[in-house]
Amino acid sequence: MSPRVALKILLSIVFALIIFHLCILLKIIPYEITWGGRLTNDTEMYVFETVSLLINLYLGFILLIRGKFIRQYLASSIVNISLWVFFALFVLNTVGNMLAKTNFEKSFALVTLMLSLLIWVILRSKKSKYASI
Repeated sequence: MSPRVALKILLSIVFALIIFHLCILLKIIPYEITWGGRLTNDTEMYVFETVSLLINLYLGFILLIRGKFIRQYLASSIVNISLWVFFALFVLNTVGNMLAKTNFEKSFALVTLMLSLLIWVILRSKKSKYASI
């Protein structure tokens, strides 16, 4: 798979995740099916979902920079370090989702595994390949 295709798939998934977290914040989707079924009240949900939303927005921002879709507001080293951190987080999150209480969240292990693999494809590519993206 090319880094360009991986980047576009990642951006699509991140956009869908942003919509998902917004739906939880707006109580369209019940929060009981997220966070391993461990959230006990609305306050916890608002905190956890706001953090998740901000993290996903940051990942989308980093991917847009890496793909040259927007002006590079951050140094390349920060973009690359951020992608490595997200890679590690998604690998760990895959394990966490497999241990979740709800089947719905267990199914997200596939999503986080895919995110890990797509980020790996981008990280392994040479930076010069992104000049044409």
